[in-house]
Amino acid sequence: MDAAMGQAGANGVPVKSDSAQFRLPSTTWVKGELLHDLSPTIVDPRKDLTGSNGTMLFDRLEWFARVHAQLGKGEPVVGRAWNQGLRLWLFLNLAKDGTATALGNWYSMAFRPVFCGEGSEAQKHQLLFALAKRLARAKRSPSRITLSPVPRIDGSSNLITSAFRKAGWFVQRRQSSTSWTANVAGVCFDDYWAARPSQLRNTYQRKLKNSTITAEILTRFDEAAWSAYENVYADSWKPREGSMDFLRDLAKAESNAGCVRLGLAKLDGEVVAAQFWTVDNGRAYIHKLAYRESAKAHSPGTILSVAMFKHVIDNDHVDVIDYGTGNDAYKAAWMDSVAPLDTIMLFNRRKLRGLIYAACETLTSLVHKPGPPQAKSRKEKC
Repeated sequence: MDAAMGQAGANGVPVKSDSAQFRLPSTTWVKGELLHDLSPTIVDPRKDLTGSNGTMLFDRLEWFARVHAQLGKGEPVVGRAWNQGLRLWLFLNLAKDGTATALGNWYSMAFRPVFCGEGSEAQKHQLLFALAKRLARAKRSPSRITLSPVPRIDGSSNLITSAFRKAGWFVQRRQSSTSWTANVAGVCFDDYWAARPSQLRNTYQRKLKNSTITAEILTRFDEAAWSAYENVYADSWKPREGSMDFLRDLAKAESNAGCVRLGLAKLDGEVVAAQFWTVDNGRAYIHKLAYRESAKAHSPGTILSVAMFKHVIDNDHVDVIDYGTGNDAYKAAWMDSVAPLDTIMLFNRRKLRGLIYAACETLTSLVHKPGPPQAKSRKEKC
């Protein structure tokens, strides 16, 4: 085994893992193992999965560890494989009933196998195929794995579907959401804004003309500002979702890295809209935003959004703005690209429960045959 990929913990404590090598039809050897640990020294001794190394937020080990702590249940299963300079991780959460899910939560904008190093698409397929075989044969193999939200645009959905199907798993896939992005590489805010629909631009100008709303953008975590953000959210139309404690911890961690963008809109001294964004590695993520229902007529969300977009485009010079998941029609006015996000269900043919789950899912899909998710319409959500 590669010395840099060893399994001993910082204190020399053995780590639970299942290791194996797989010989693929191409005669390429793949080394792989299943780990039940999220310690950086075990899972990522090379420090590949860090923001400083260019890894995106939802692919980082720190993200998966934070998500698992917030879930408070299940056991992490980290599938890892490597060959010829290419390394792969797949982060899962194993429940007591023997089923597994993507190690994600309400705030995960994307879930996919994480690759580091140089390698072709064929090599990526080989690594994931080998890992899928290992998962099927492991002593504590999941009977069913549910992965979501898996992006289709970067090839992740097709890669998972193909590799697991080839490895003997029964696979079902359906579109369950969408991802909204704006490509702003090399453009200034004025160019971006000129490309927005006239209805959005006219609404902004009309509201701004008769408004006393002011916008403030913080680039560091601030307790008072965060409390105001939580207060606005509690007084908004937004349903109670996810965990504010999780978001607070994320904001503090991203603040230490200089990545927080917290926007506040004030009307007569009162915070009436708030938005939490992060920025790193050329990408701006819009995590959560809200406005007070009592201030809706002033469009504080729209006014604040313009300030936020201008800041990340002209000051941070990001390449992409990611509006996250969801089928909300209002996002179309701000974004210029929409792409499918899939839920992929993997059923283990080597386990009786896996076969039963597969049969039930097949019958359900035949009866209901759901179409693609429909956009939800609501004005002044920004």
